Amino acid sequence: MSDVVLHADDLRQTFREGPEALHVLNGVTLSVKRGERVAIIGRSGSGKTTLLHLLGGLEQPSSGRVQLLQHDLGAASESERSRLRNRHMGFVYQLHHLLPEFTALENVSLPVVLGGGSIADAERDASELLRRVGLGERLQHKPAELSGGERQRVALARALVTRPAVVLADEPTGNLDRDTAESIHQLIVELNESLGTSFIIVTHEERLAALAHRRLRMERGVLSAAE
Repeated sequence: MSDVVLHADDLRQTFREGPEALHVLNGVTLSVKRGERVAIIGRSGSGKTTLLHLLGGLEQPSSGRVQLLQHDLGAASESERSRLRNRHMGFVYQLHHLLPEFTALENVSLPVVLGGGSIADAERDASELLRRVGLGERLQHKPAELSGGERQRVALARALVTRPAVVLADEPTGNLDRDTAESIHQLIVELNESLGTSFIIVTHEERLAALAHRRLRMERGVLSAAE
């Protein structure tokens, strides 16, 4: 298990609406190795985003467990889960979720500062990553001054600034036009290969899924290899 960065074992998630039970996940088991790109595809409502939330320790499963670098997220306290997420995980969403009053540099620096790093170290690491994603001339621009593709590049840099073991991405290019999306797809591949960070990507985009080392399909809460 030494090369496994994230492992989910028999995850089940059930929500109750009155007397009805909605079984969203039905025994999902998944191991992701260091440096691996995994794409999860499937219809809306199949359980993909719920799985991502459980893998990230943002929700607790009804049963089963998630291990991040062999730390059991379910057994950890909320503060310990937050620390593990900050240090070892990055998150990218369809909407960038950048803080509008902060510059690109400040947005990317924030995870390092929240993790206890100095502002100087945070800005150094953030500057380096922003240059790597092609935004070296946009460090002092706020989100409203950036294009959609540039905002998503900032979000990607923010997810990677702590050099996490794994990035969880939920439809990371779903709001972008085709050409801009393609550039982000290639950037994900380049950063994955150069940094060795694993990526788990929920996507409807076949072009992005085709770039993964593994393609998995979620259907009615069951995860299996995609054909």
